[in-house]
Amino acid sequence: MGILSLLSSLMLCLPMSGGAHEITPTIADFDVSDGQLRLLLRLNIEAFVAGIDLDDRSDTNSSERSADYDLLRNMSQDELEPMVRLFVEDWLPTVQVEAGDPVLLQLQKITIPQVGDASLPRSSVLELSGSLPGSALYLNVTWPERSGAVVLRQNAVPEPYTGYLLGGVRSPAISLNGGAVQSGWEVFQSYLPVGFDHILPKGLDHILFVLGLFFLSTRLRPLLWQVTTFTLAHSITLALGALGLVSVNTALVEPLIAASIVFVAVENIFSRRLHLWRPVVVFAFGLLHGLGFATVLGEFGLPQNQVVPALLGFNVGVELGQLAVIALAYGTLGYWFGTHPKYRGRVAIPASVTIALIGSYWFYERVFL
Repeated sequence: MGILSLLSSLMLCLPMSGGAHEITPTIADFDVSDGQLRLLLRLNIEAFVAGIDLDDRSDTNSSERSADYDLLRNMSQDELEPMVRLFVEDWLPTVQVEAGDPVLLQLQKITIPQVGDASLPRSSVLELSGSLPGSALYLNVTWPERSGAVVLRQNAVPEPYTGYLLGGVRSPAISLNGGAVQSGWEVFQSYLPVGFDHILPKGLDHILFVLGLFFLSTRLRPLLWQVTTFTLAHSITLALGALGLVSVNTALVEPLIAASIVFVAVENIFSRRLHLWRPVVVFAFGLLHGLGFATVLGEFGLPQNQVVPALLGFNVGVELGQLAVIALAYGTLGYWFGTHPKYRGRVAIPASVTIALIGSYWFYERVFL
C-alpha cells in the first residue's frame, strides 16, 4: 500500500508549530547602460542565509535548517543586513555572468522589508552591478546550484528576453540590444515545466486534492468527470488572476484550499458514489485552486507580448502534473486493488482519513499560526 505509506510519512513529517514557508523563485531583472550591467534580485534572502538547499524543495519547513530560517525571518533589517552581507560575499562569485569574459558582480545595495506576516516569504532586494567589456554584444547567466529557480528578465530594450532557470543551469546567449524575445512556442515550452513543477514535486496541497478525487472511485468515468470539472474551473481563475482581472488575498485563498482538501476527503469517507453535487463542489474548489496557481504565476510574471503562450504552457504543465499524480495512484493502487471488495475499507477510507487530517492541520496552520 504505497500511497498509504506515503501519506502517513507526510503526516509524520509535518511541523508541529510555525507557519507555512513556501519557497518562491528569485526574480532577476537586468539592464545595461553605458557598459554597466545592473542586476536586481528579488528573493527570499533568509532561506539563502540559513543555508537551505532550495533545489527541488517546496517549503522551508522540510529542511533541517527551518529553525534558523524562522529566526532570521523575524529579524529586523538592522539585525539581518550584516548577515546578508557576509552571505553575499561568499555566494556572489557563484552567480556567473559572462559577456565574452567573466563579469565581476559587486553588491551595491540591500533592501530588506520590515517584519510582517512570518508565515509569508519576505521579498528582499539585492542590487548588483558589473562592468561589461566594451565589445560585448551578448551575455550568459549561470544560476548557482542550491539556489532554487530564478526568473531572468531583461529590461529597457525592444523584444526583451525572459527565461526560467533552475539551480546550476546556464541561460542561452542574450542579446544586449534586445531581439532575444522568445517565440510563442519557446515561451510555451519554458512555462510548461513551471506549471508541472508546481504540482510535482512542490504542490503537495494540490496533490492531496487530486488524490481526494481519486479515492472516491477508481472507475474511470467518475474520475474523469471530477478532473475535467476541476480543470475547467482552475483554468478560468488562473487566467483571470494572472491577467490581473481578479485579485484575492492569499491569506484567504490558502486556508480555503486546505478546507477543500478536508471536504473532499471527508466526503469520500461517507459517500460510496459520485453524487450530483460533487461536480459542483469540485468546480467551486477548482476556482480556489486556480487563484492559488495565479498567485504562483504572478510571481514569475508574464511576457508582455506572449501572455497567451505563457498561460497555456503553465496550465498544460499543471494538467500534466495532475495526470501524473493520477497515473501514479492508479498504477500503484487502482489497477491492482481497485476491484477488490475490501479496497474501500482498507485503502480508500484510511487514505482519505489521512488526507483529511493533513488538510485540517494546514487549515489550522494557515489561519492561526
